[in-house]
Amino acid sequence: GLRFMCVFRFKMWWMTQRMGSCGQEVPIETQFLLVESNSGSDIDGGEDHATYTVFLPLLEGDFRAVLQGNDQNEIEICVESGCPAVEEFDGTHLVFVGAGSDPYEVITNAVKTVEKHLQTFAHRERKKMPDMLNWFGWCTWDAFYTNVTSENVKQGLQSFEKGGIPAKFVIIDDGWQSVGMDPNGIEWKSDTSANFANRLTNIKENHKFQKDGKEGQRVEDPALGIRHITNEIKLEHDIKYVYVWHAITGYWGGVKPGVSGMEHYESKMAFPVSSPGVDSNQPDEALTTIAMNGLGLVNPEKVFHFYDELHSYLASAGIDGVKVDVQNILETLGAGHGGRVKLARKYHQALEASISRNFPDNGIICCMSHNTDGLYSAKRSAVIRASDDFWPRDPASHTIHIASL
Repeated sequence: GLRFMCVFRFKMWWMTQRMGSCGQEVPIETQFLLVESNSGSDIDGGEDHATYTVFLPLLEGDFRAVLQGNDQNEIEICVESGCPAVEEFDGTHLVFVGAGSDPYEVITNAVKTVEKHLQTFAHRERKKMPDMLNWFGWCTWDAFYTNVTSENVKQGLQSFEKGGIPAKFVIIDDGWQSVGMDPNGIEWKSDTSANFANRLTNIKENHKFQKDGKEGQRVEDPALGIRHITNEIKLEHDIKYVYVWHAITGYWGGVKPGVSGMEHYESKMAFPVSSPGVDSNQPDEALTTIAMNGLGLVNPEKVFHFYDELHSYLASAGIDGVKVDVQNILETLGAGHGGRVKLARKYHQALEASISRNFPDNGIICCMSHNTDGLYSAKRSAVIRASDDFWPRDPASHTIHIASL
């Protein structure tokens, strides 16, 4: 008489849903579980009454909990810190359990109760929603991938106008930043992804987004930087909001240690170590490449300065917000920083403080961020991408993409 719906991480970055009727069907890395049970009456042909019970595994101290089933049809709690030096756990509040007859009320009340208990995140009802959500917009990724240029952005907006559906906001995705590989880096090549071996080498745009820019040269006049394309598309295409992409660590490979002009961020090489649960569901090629090359991790004590300098430059160029990607990478970098929960919270607090200072409309879209480390650390961030990538050339992926929404 039981059935369940759960949401679990089928990839390091993303959750999806699964339904089942017994404990062994609950997958590893389950972060949300809703169970329906029926209790009927034998008197006067009474009807069954469904009860809905929600289970929310939590963060406690330096540890994160998730659920998983076993062969005995039991539900297990898996706890990890993400740091070999953080081993002792003496907590008592690993999972919240709530029940009722209305599943929607049960879920909402459960999240609000956890919000009061943890005091590390806010329910979406108490967050400012950016106005960008009220308009139709376009992201450059699937059209141009990392080959995007300022001319491509204008061409894309023109194509929407010719089709009778003008965009009112645009997200300039990966491809606008100044990045480079280490001399001995192991390159990752794909037509539909970034080179995960690249690191950020400057907070300003690359030559493709400088007016009449040339590769290998940098213009110092801000009016000739990304500001020129921002101003032009807002004026000529009536664009209300322009967002740009960056990884939570700056770029896929982080911030290049010791690079001129960014020494004060105190970036140091770190080598990601993924959770066994994530690996058992699906190993990730991006993470494998980053682990081989290492990641230039900005000192957590300096990361607010990094975000603030990056975002203040963008805001001065007319940028209205950012899509902050690759967020779950932080869970793999907790060693030496007190564990994954502590590192993620430090970064998210700094990120949200910078957003609040530089983008007053709460201009942030969170992406590749479906772990509870980040979800339970989000006091201001209100928009999150709901699903894995849209793969336009892979029809088999479209159904699950729609279902995730």
